[in-house]
Amino acid sequence: MNASVRLSASSLRAHKRRFAGTFLAVFLGVAFLAGTLVMGDTLRASFDTMFGNATSGTDAVVRSADAITTPGESEGVREPVATDLVGTIEKVPGVAAAAPNIQGAGQLIGKNGDPIGGQGPPTLAGNWINDPELNAYRLAEGHAPRSPGEVVIDRGTAERGDLKIGDTTTLRTPDPVRVTVVGLATFGGEDGMAQVTFTGMTRADAEKYLTAAPGEAATIQVRAGPGVSQQELVDALTPVLPKGVEAITGQESAEENTDMISSQFLSVFTTLLLVFSGVALLVATFSIHNTFAIVVAQRTRENALLRALGASRRQVTVATLVEASAVAVVASAAGLAGGIGIAAGLQALFPAIGFPFPDGDLVISALSMALPLAVGVVVCLGSALLPALRAGRTAPLAALRETAVDTSGASRTRAVTGLALIALALGVTLTGVLASPSIWLAATGAVLALIAFVVLGPVASTTAVRFLGGPLDRLRGVTGGLARRNALRSPKRTAATASALMIGVAVVSLFTVFGASLKATMDQTVARSFAGDVAISTPSFGAGGSGLSPRLADAVQRLPEVDTAVGLGRGVAEVDGKGRALTVTDPVALERTFDLGEIRGSMNGLGTDGIAITENEAGKQHLATGDKARLTFTDGRTQTFTVRAVYGRSELAGDYVITRDAWAPHRTQDADTLVAVSFKDGVGTDDGKAAVEKAAAQYGNPEVQTRDEYAQSAAGGIDMMLTLVYALLALAVLIALLGIANTLTLAIHERTRELGLLRAVGQTRSQLRAMVRWESILVAAFGTVGGLALGAFLGWVLVEASDGASDSAFAFAMPPLQLTVVALVGLTAGALAGLRPARRAARLDVLRAIATE
Repeated sequence: MNASVRLSASSLRAHKRRFAGTFLAVFLGVAFLAGTLVMGDTLRASFDTMFGNATSGTDAVVRSADAITTPGESEGVREPVATDLVGTIEKVPGVAAAAPNIQGAGQLIGKNGDPIGGQGPPTLAGNWINDPELNAYRLAEGHAPRSPGEVVIDRGTAERGDLKIGDTTTLRTPDPVRVTVVGLATFGGEDGMAQVTFTGMTRADAEKYLTAAPGEAATIQVRAGPGVSQQELVDALTPVLPKGVEAITGQESAEENTDMISSQFLSVFTTLLLVFSGVALLVATFSIHNTFAIVVAQRTRENALLRALGASRRQVTVATLVEASAVAVVASAAGLAGGIGIAAGLQALFPAIGFPFPDGDLVISALSMALPLAVGVVVCLGSALLPALRAGRTAPLAALRETAVDTSGASRTRAVTGLALIALALGVTLTGVLASPSIWLAATGAVLALIAFVVLGPVASTTAVRFLGGPLDRLRGVTGGLARRNALRSPKRTAATASALMIGVAVVSLFTVFGASLKATMDQTVARSFAGDVAISTPSFGAGGSGLSPRLADAVQRLPEVDTAVGLGRGVAEVDGKGRALTVTDPVALERTFDLGEIRGSMNGLGTDGIAITENEAGKQHLATGDKARLTFTDGRTQTFTVRAVYGRSELAGDYVITRDAWAPHRTQDADTLVAVSFKDGVGTDDGKAAVEKAAAQYGNPEVQTRDEYAQSAAGGIDMMLTLVYALLALAVLIALLGIANTLTLAIHERTRELGLLRAVGQTRSQLRAMVRWESILVAAFGTVGGLALGAFLGWVLVEASDGASDSAFAFAMPPLQLTVVALVGLTAGALAGLRPARRAARLDVLRAIATE
């Protein structure tokens, strides 16, 4: 063992540059993984502290005991509690103070006339609680609201909307309310809670604009007297609370808030980063393996001499693994430091891009350090294992050979195995997406397809490089021909080098195809379901935005240019015990403006006890026209509805439709999510749109769009997602680029004598540089083409699997322009990767190169 270690140390000292690319690949992968884990821990700890500080004065929260949660929602909707309970609570021994917390949606308009926030995080409004201990917000400037129309807003919202104390603006509740800013507030010591906006109103204004009726609040905040613990306070409150109302400790409330942030943002965000860390490490695996494979091949004679001098197979193998271990440990340790730097950079970057990162030191846990270190070492050693075993199998007689021929690409076993894997991958995938829809089968088929591409790489590289490099003989003459022959020389090495780039390009192509398919799906949905001329909406997705005034549709309906205007509101209820979203609308107008497919029964006459449902939901609930369905609302009341219509399509109309009259007794803060407008015959789109915009301006100036514009804006979040994906995948492409550069550098070292002979017989420095660059481009072209093919296939699998798992019909789309850009980026990466090796080759001294053994 000592001899193996000394041999490895000597080799590393003599050939530091050989392992530079491996070091960088491990370093980047580990740094990204460590940075993700540290940032996730820091964010969770920071939000814990922020919520803890903000609610430190609240010892108990009184709220409705039951919540209705609809599919896709992490937070349920609860029934309001009566504000009359405050008087009862204040009489309980141990209670120092209690205050109602009225909360709803409210979106402020900035000084430039644009709404503030609404792109995901919620826009909140509520009553300003005067007791500073019970209020999560702290007054930093100005005074609390005292008169109707006065509000306090958080500092972050004021900055984004360019608002200051004394300014007058509009608050959408969703009905527009003119308000005057009289104070600025902070949350937990920060200017705001991430990008959530908050507007504090007087209690009277909050009851007027945010509740269905006076005397209702979302919760009641309670503060304990001296010496009373939170649990003791809850125990004292529980006996006096009416049925259906519960008390929880302030700590439990803070934890729920943190969990909500974690489930809605942190978990999704960190999971996304971890996925891309995995992609980066997978790409790094190919680069690392290729480096060690080349190094072992270059040291064939050296290893053979060691074997001839008495070294055992085990010693040669261990020597190679010790080298890999040294590189792995040093690179992984450096990656940990880099990861901490990445997390610190993100902590500083987030506020600059509008997401306030809560104050606090970085949280560096043992797991966040141990896991990336272990992953980096395992990936590096795993990648070096096969080359190390190959080194140990070197025969002593190999020292007498002048050269070795690589026939790995022509392996019949490899070809048969690869083709069998492709056939298996296609069979499993097609079964999972077509015959028997299953996400797991589709995912298994996708993984098998990736493995098949890697196995077949050396076999396919010979044909692919000949085809892709064919034009080089005509365009670049002898230089192009030599570049093509160099790429063909070692099919296995070419395939392994290209595989790193192939995976990066495949993942980029996968998301590009899936994003384009989501856009095509939205276009198809709007074109198929929306029969109106224009749509009125608020630019928001997720929990953001305040919605549209329910009175807007009636105002637009009265315009002489308009034939039908229908607003779509949203409600929630349990349908036979399962939480479901309800569409609250005028069913007759809905039928005229939306294509609902085949309708069994009638949308006319739902009244206050009728409901319309989609065919899909009818099948799930075993309901037909004339059947009864029991709906339980957030106010706890249960009502039996008769199914009076079953319709075919649900993309925009939703799965359950009831009238506004049926919803009115159970409503809370009423709002529409969309108003669809159809014009009368002879009314042009421009004239009709202008008339609608003028009417809508009085209701907070929401956006009025044509059908095409509405489809594009509805898919706006997809572009944001793709931008983030491309930015993250740039790391994988960078690692692949490093792998190509490292492989070429090692190959040049291997071909030093050959390059010297080429220079001696007349090849110029510029021709030599061009030959190396074109070889790099050919390798990159092979990886890029393979990545595009694999990515397109995986994109189709993802779209079809999503189609099978969803009630909505997904459309598959191949975006030629975006995929062309991806291809050009891959080729450019290859050209860039070849620059440094080409310069190094051109600088070789001719006589020394010829004399090299």
